Amino acid sequence: MSSSSSLPPTQARLAALNRLKAKQKLTSAPSPSEASSSSGPNLVNKPQAVPSTSRNAAAAQANEDNAPLRRDQRLGKYFEYDLSKLHNSRGGFLTEDDDGGRIKTVIEIAREKEREKKLMREGEEPAILIDTSPRCRECNSLEIDHQFLKVFGMRVCAKCKKQFPEKYSLLTKTECKEDYLLTDPELKDEDLLPHLLRPNPYASTYSNMMLFLREQVEKVAWDKWGGEEGLDKEWERREQFKKRKREEKFEQGLRDLRKRTRNNQFQRRQEAEHVHEFEDIEVATDEDGGTKTIQRCFGCGAEQEVEVW
Repeated sequence: MSSSSSLPPTQARLAALNRLKAKQKLTSAPSPSEASSSSGPNLVNKPQAVPSTSRNAAAAQANEDNAPLRRDQRLGKYFEYDLSKLHNSRGGFLTEDDDGGRIKTVIEIAREKEREKKLMREGEEPAILIDTSPRCRECNSLEIDHQFLKVFGMRVCAKCKKQFPEKYSLLTKTECKEDYLLTDPELKDEDLLPHLLRPNPYASTYSNMMLFLREQVEKVAWDKWGGEEGLDKEWERREQFKKRKREEKFEQGLRDLRKRTRNNQFQRRQEAEHVHEFEDIEVATDEDGGTKTIQRCFGCGAEQEVEVW
């Protein structure tokens, strides 16, 4: 007691704590009999406690196995792509077989087949039946041109088209405008004038030709201008108007030419009426280094070489 009382308060407190810890260890320690029984053969079947440090090491090893590989700095900057997740977008172009990866239903497949059959029926010529098939309006033949019937509503065969070109020949858009004096809105009206589209023979990149049936074009032109005589009068009136415009343009150009010519003549006349008035004689040096005697006009600056005696 004397030794503990002589210690400072802090050291005395530490000594008391150490004594309490020692007593706690003695009370919690197993007895010798328990220690011998625990060291027997039954210890093999009991699960052994794994230190916390070993558990942390196993978890760290598992995390390292699942972690992605570290990028090598020596390779520089690059992008890593997961090729298993890439999708073929066909370069951004839309294709007919691009269904978005969706499985088509039975109804959609049936509709597509019906649409294909309809297109095939439209492209095929109908069967010829003696009682119900349409006949040619000229020769009463069954072998009519179904394209003419579909586009122009005209029942005519190929033989009659060649035999009557004044009725069934095809006119271009330019011919309709120049010969029959029809306008663009009238030619674009399919209800008024149906037309047939054909590729342009001059270049494939040009727009398609619009071909019209001569008989239908003449009917529209007669109704517009009051018959063939009215069309001829309108055509003559426009030709006279064009001729008058050309004459006016020619006369205007002629007047401009006369003005320019008159100015040139006046200038030449002024130059012809000019009388030189020369200055006194002066000596000048020529290109060869010699001397010459000249006179210079007061008005126009003209020079002349003179000889002094």
